[in-house]
Amino acid sequence: MANITRIDPFDDLFRGFFVRPVDFEGAQTQAPAIKMDVKEQADCYLIHADLPGVKKEDIHVVVDGNQVSVSAEIKQEKEIKEGERVLRSERYFGKVSRSFQLGQEIDDTKAVAKYNDGVLELSLPKRTESTSKRLSIN
Repeated sequence: MANITRIDPFDDLFRGFFVRPVDFEGAQTQAPAIKMDVKEQADCYLIHADLPGVKKEDIHVVVDGNQVSVSAEIKQEKEIKEGERVLRSERYFGKVSRSFQLGQEIDDTKAVAKYNDGVLELSLPKRTESTSKRLSIN
């Protein structure tokens, strides 16, 4: 039996047309995104965030319940010179941030943050569940 496939001629023409960014020469560069790995262990969450070229003082981490927010001030410069003339200069100065929720609330008194070689490492212990207490009625 023959397989019949329906073809839409406009599908191939416009596929991805509105999704892909168009790179114009001299266009403004996009803000860099914070790339993260989030791992869950039995008693804590481990997070690694890539923040290359950022000073430790320019990174801010806020933990509120199970909500984690990471923000940083980014200063990137890239110049291509030929002799004494600057042919191209790409600079970005701004703030990037990323927020996400975890499956369980964090014990912020035991949370630890380390920054080394452009990688922010967060160790966020899970808050232990409080045992429910049954009240007796007098």
